[in-house]
Order: sequence, then structure tokens, then C-alpha cells
Amino acid sequence: MRIVVTGATGFLGGHLCRHLHRLGHEVIGLGRDATKGAALKIDGIGFHALDLALPDADLALPPVDAFIHAAALSSNWGPRKAFHAANVVGTRNALSLSDRLSAGRFVFISSPSVYFRFRDQLDQAESDTLPPPVNAYAESKQQAEALVRAHTNAIIVRPRGLYGPGDTTLLPRLIRAAKEGALPLLRHGDAVTDLTHVDDVVGGVTCALISRATGTYNISGGAPQTIKSIIEQACAHAGIAPRFTDIPVGLALFAARTAELLARLTPGQPEPIFTAYSVGVMAYSQTLDLTAAWRDLGYVPQITFADGLRRTFA
Repeated sequence: MRIVVTGATGFLGGHLCRHLHRLGHEVIGLGRDATKGAALKIDGIGFHALDLALPDADLALPPVDAFIHAAALSSNWGPRKAFHAANVVGTRNALSLSDRLSAGRFVFISSPSVYFRFRDQLDQAESDTLPPPVNAYAESKQQAEALVRAHTNAIIVRPRGLYGPGDTTLLPRLIRAAKEGALPLLRHGDAVTDLTHVDDVVGGVTCALISRATGTYNISGGAPQTIKSIIEQACAHAGIAPRFTDIPVGLALFAARTAELLARLTPGQPEPIFTAYSVGVMAYSQTLDLTAAWRDLGYVPQITFADGLRRTFA
């Protein structure tokens, strides 16, 4: 197949491009980082620099068989207009480009942040009623999903907690924080979550690509662990003995919301160290039901967290 992958210079997009290329597909990567794009070309992958948030985002490309939209602005903090441009306008332009290229399949990478509530939620299913979005990122993903659902032959995947080689956010941030001092622990670190090695996400997206299913599907590692255990295992691979300090959830949320308010009111203020959303992620259990992905896509997680850490720190 000839496949377009947006966000090709990002963490997930780069892994997708290389995996699909190894399978023998002709891959055309789209992204904004020309340096990383050049590395893709060296690996035999086509690349074109393109910002899908721009109103004239278009390219003269040959017809393709499939279109994977992995490009996104992903953060728990930032101006609403930036998320709207990258994730809503960008998705609208991706759908339009996909149509012009006669793609027979459109795969959209969304986020389980659309489920988030400030409470424990175990085995969240795709059919669950979505709450009001917790932040501008989740709002933009909900809006983008609505655009994709109106498109024929499209499928949405919601992968949770990506980590692996090339990750610059999830585990690296935890390890940096552990090096700097005691880590705040909410509810004794007993909240559970399921992280997903990037290779499992790539496998899930590939299952979505070749299936005939439409709709929305959860993707995760399928083996929930406590927040404290995740931190301890990751730090052990980094050669760090983490220290913890218990903090009441109410106090942490108050401090985070105060920091958010100050950041909004003060021009040039950097992103708060903790946001209400990041506190909620650390405080409350959030796991996904994978029944639909197993039944309809044939997706089964392959990589345990212990094995995933070995691959990440190899």
C-alpha cells in the first residue's frame, strides 16, 4: 500500500513510518521538522515538510491507499487557539487532503484524555458518555473526533500513555523530577493506570489500518499498575532511588489551579510545573477497556511494562 503518515517527525509518527516501511509499504511522511524528515529519507521513507494547521496545507502527491493522521499538538497546557489550529483545523485539512488523494482508509490518532474526570475511572469503554473536556487539548480532540466520525471509512484510536525509545515527555519528565528532589505522591501513589509501549501502539494502529472496522477503539498496554510502582520501576532503570512526599489531593489541586490562574494573568509566564489535569492524572485511577479492539481489530498488547522499560533504556 501507499500510505501517508502525518506527524511523521513526531514520536509516534516516526515509529509508524519506519514500521510500515519495514512491512514493505510505500510511506509518505508529512511533518514540520526538516531535520528529522531528512533522517526518514535516509531510511528510504518519503518526506514532505507541511504544517496542516495552515489554510493552504496541500501537496501534489500521487493517489494513496490509506492516510494516518498522527500529527497533533499534545500538551496539558497552552492557549486554546493553538490547540484548535493544530488539532481541529489540522484534522479538517488532513481529511480534505486524504479525500484529494483518494485514500480508501483514514486512521485518526486521538487521545483518552477525552474521558478524563476528576475521579477514579476503571475500564473506560468507547461507548461511555464523554464529560465536558478537562482542558483545551481534550476539547480539541473531542472536536477533531467529531469531524472524523462524519467521514466515511474512517477509524479513531485512543492510545494511552505512550512511552518508548524517542519519548521526550512521559518517563523522561518523571526521571528528571526524581533527580531534582522528592516527588509528590497523591493518595499514596495507589491510583492505577495503564501505559503503552510505542511498539504496541504501532501494532494497534496497524490493526486499525488493515481492518474494515469503523468507529472508535481504545489502545493500551492492558496491564494497569500503580503510579508509585511505575515511578519506582522507571527510576530503577535510570539508576535513581526516588524519594516521595505525600500531599493531599485537595491541596495539590488548589496549588495547581492557582498556578494556572497566575500563568494566564501574567504575560510570558511559563507553563505551570503542575496543572489541575496533571494532578488528576497522578491522583485518580484511569484504565481502558480493550474488549472492542480485541474483538474487532484483533489487537492484543505484546509488551509488558518490564520488557518495555528494558527496550526503552537499552
